[in-house]
Amino acid sequence: MRSYTKSIALYERTRKHLAGGVSSNVRYASTPVPLFFARGEGARLYDVDGNVHIDYVLGNGPAILGHAPKSVIEAVAASLADGQVFAAQHPRETELSERLCRLLPGAEVVRFATSGTEAVLMAMRLARAFTGRDKILKFEGHYHGRSDQSYISARPPLNEAGPAEAPVPVAGSPGMPASVLDDTVVCGWNDLDLLRQALERHKGEIAGVIMEPMMVNGGAAAPEPGYLEGARELCRQNGALFICDEVITGFRIGLRGAQARFGVTADLAIYAKAVAAGFPLAMVAGRRDVMDTLFDKGVMHGGTYNGNVQSMAAALAALDVLEAEDGAVYRAMDACGTRLMQGLAALGRKHGVAMQVQGAPAIFQTHFTAGRPPRNYRDAVACDRDRALAFHRGLQEEGIRVNQQAKWFLSTAHDEAIVDETLAAADRVLAKLAKH
Repeated sequence: MRSYTKSIALYERTRKHLAGGVSSNVRYASTPVPLFFARGEGARLYDVDGNVHIDYVLGNGPAILGHAPKSVIEAVAASLADGQVFAAQHPRETELSERLCRLLPGAEVVRFATSGTEAVLMAMRLARAFTGRDKILKFEGHYHGRSDQSYISARPPLNEAGPAEAPVPVAGSPGMPASVLDDTVVCGWNDLDLLRQALERHKGEIAGVIMEPMMVNGGAAAPEPGYLEGARELCRQNGALFICDEVITGFRIGLRGAQARFGVTADLAIYAKAVAAGFPLAMVAGRRDVMDTLFDKGVMHGGTYNGNVQSMAAALAALDVLEAEDGAVYRAMDACGTRLMQGLAALGRKHGVAMQVQGAPAIFQTHFTAGRPPRNYRDAVACDRDRALAFHRGLQEEGIRVNQQAKWFLSTAHDEAIVDETLAAADRVLAKLAKH
């Protein structure tokens, strides 16, 4: 058994002066306590007890180039002497915005923010200002940040969520005012008939329809063929903006994100996480006429750290790597991820463990179910959560770090040798699961 003595002691010490002992409630999801890490390098993390972890959490997605990528660190270090925040523009913003508009589907202009949550709020405000409507339609199991306006029905208990054909908006946290639910319509994902019915029930009221173009948070489910195109067309017919939340999928499942992968273009798209390879940066990209409401109609968007020097430098350096040879690193990452996905599925069959592996090579999930892979949130909830937790704990003891949902992120630092090591560890863990 691995020792976590120092992490446990640090956690007890930290709890005295840091609320709950963590800076994000998500970090409670670790055993035996939220672990403390001393450093990261490439695909590995080193905790304070000296344990080494092959990391498939990657900061929940941002570390697309692995931990402490040399070219990004050097670019950020070189930028430090230039200053950090000016409350004014600087040339790196110009260069980055030009490159992003060249790369991203439908990106006529962009606006920078610091976090995905902030960028989601900006997109919602833009949609409301542009359409003159108040309601936002979102989908069960899709996560758009933890603001009061967006943290609704992200992981609702099914006994509170209402019927599948007409879900009830469920607040995700105590302290959220009931009024935010009045402006939110919730729908089941991956079913055009359900979306059509929801838009009809709220005809003329929906400002925007927001979704993860691939349901990463709710189970790494891909859209059904034609679903995204159909959703976009329904939005156009009903005068609502089609908004893709690519906070996770952007710059992760491909250089041009999920829209390019699935062949659809949103009116507005939200990006964060991988765009700056671990540094804080988010943005909204999209149609010029919608984005122009920021000054034409005086729609307010601000932020002290928006476009800060170090995040701009990090993103430019990251794009140098990601864009090289038209995204060659993605081809290598896809090859490793595909081999890992196929290897895990084969190990499940070998040990008679009912397990489905689904998603994209750079972000996938292992579901414990004898049924088909989940295609929406309610399918994912029906999977065996206890077995997923047991798999997570077993992998941790083998030096493999995945989150408690058994979700896997890959980086360009994960190579064939690391995949071999991971599959050997998973083989041992699944053998034990099969016995219990």
